[in-house]
Amino acid sequence: MAKLKLRGKELRKIGYPESSVVGLAMQIMHQHYKHSKKDEALSILKDILAQPDKYENHEILGPIANEFIEVYEVIQEQKEINTVPIPYKTYGGQHISDAAKQQMDVAMKLPITRAGALMPDAHAGYGLPIGGVLATENAVIPYAVGMDIGCRMCMTVYDVSPHVIGQHKRKLEIMLHKNTRFGLNGMFEDPNDHEIFERKEFREIPFLRKLKNKAYNQLGTSGGGNHFVEFGIVNLLEVNEFNMPAGQYLGILSHSGSRGMGANIARHYTKIAVEKCYLPKGAQHLAWLDLHTHEGMEYWMAMNLAGDYASACHHDIHRRLSKELGHRPQLMVENHHNFAWKEKLSDDTEVIVHRKGATPAGKGVLGIIPGSMTAPGYLVRGKGNEHSLNSASHGAGRQMSRTKARESITHSFLKKQLKEHGVTLIGGGLDEAPQAYKDITKVMDAQKELVEVLGTFTPKIVRMAKD
Repeated sequence: MAKLKLRGKELRKIGYPESSVVGLAMQIMHQHYKHSKKDEALSILKDILAQPDKYENHEILGPIANEFIEVYEVIQEQKEINTVPIPYKTYGGQHISDAAKQQMDVAMKLPITRAGALMPDAHAGYGLPIGGVLATENAVIPYAVGMDIGCRMCMTVYDVSPHVIGQHKRKLEIMLHKNTRFGLNGMFEDPNDHEIFERKEFREIPFLRKLKNKAYNQLGTSGGGNHFVEFGIVNLLEVNEFNMPAGQYLGILSHSGSRGMGANIARHYTKIAVEKCYLPKGAQHLAWLDLHTHEGMEYWMAMNLAGDYASACHHDIHRRLSKELGHRPQLMVENHHNFAWKEKLSDDTEVIVHRKGATPAGKGVLGIIPGSMTAPGYLVRGKGNEHSLNSASHGAGRQMSRTKARESITHSFLKKQLKEHGVTLIGGGLDEAPQAYKDITKVMDAQKELVEVLGTFTPKIVRMAKD
């Protein structure tokens, strides 16, 4: 007889909440009811959900029932959200889906929310929409930071003519193959050491201790999806604080985050937040952690560690490539866009500003806003617009889901687009085709009051994870 095999989504379908009770129930059923039929097992679990008191003292099923009794006690203390969202500024609203706007409306109803803004590249995500900026009082929302904590852009510019891209194209392709790794199992055989691994958080937080070895092995690597490392042409538009004259230069641009460590931190603390902060249906993914609590302070420390780790990964990538090129960069610009910061509103109120897929754009702050594999990215200086909470978009933003892109874009069409723009693609897939993204020029037009453009980066050799 086949052994019982339950999945979390099957339990959630019959009404089990997103909490530790799902894992506990699966463990007990797989151990003690392993020869039961799935329908029978789900029927038992459904009955426990409906009548936990009936099973409270059951020798095997009692622990599940007791979890529910505790959950119901929390439900009785369900946190209320406001009926009307706090007003917020939307940039480029004509390019933003209703689903993303609705998610932002829910976030603006939270009792902890003090201000917010929606960037022109926004699209629907989990909890806070990607492109959403949310200021809260003394609370941090793991899903408003995002799964890939500290995901960031990093650009290095070399005092080298970009003509080398055409002259030594094959050599640069080999450099990217040799010095970059992508995806779940992407690691170097000889990872470099880094001072990040001496951080006290790895010693003081037991959960992080378990993640250290994998983080060490993944240093200098990039995730899948829309993460990339690319050679391109940097066009500086004016003489500025970089002490470099206007003109064209060779550049390297990378986009990636905190790898498995960040994803595990996000999952772990989101689960804690959901269990401790029970919200009405539709708002559960916006569960928060109070920064005065142990869990809140622990997440804050873990988030900052993940952000610094993401930066260390980018620096490792650029060091490797600079060494191969035989040139030192004249300029490096980088910024997070999945993170939370302690900042102050115009009335001097201290808040936690979550930027989930949004670029910091305080007055004078430099950042990178990428386009697509065939569209230029932008080097920008923030204008410090308080209505956007000192933020700007983090890219062009998706206009097609990954599934829709795979179904509606062909490989031949993608190849044609790449050829027309003179771009060589290593790896990548149809879900990252340029047509899956909004027009970056329209996105930039919608945020002229947020950032000043200092230059552009045009991709020419793009390295991504395999499809």
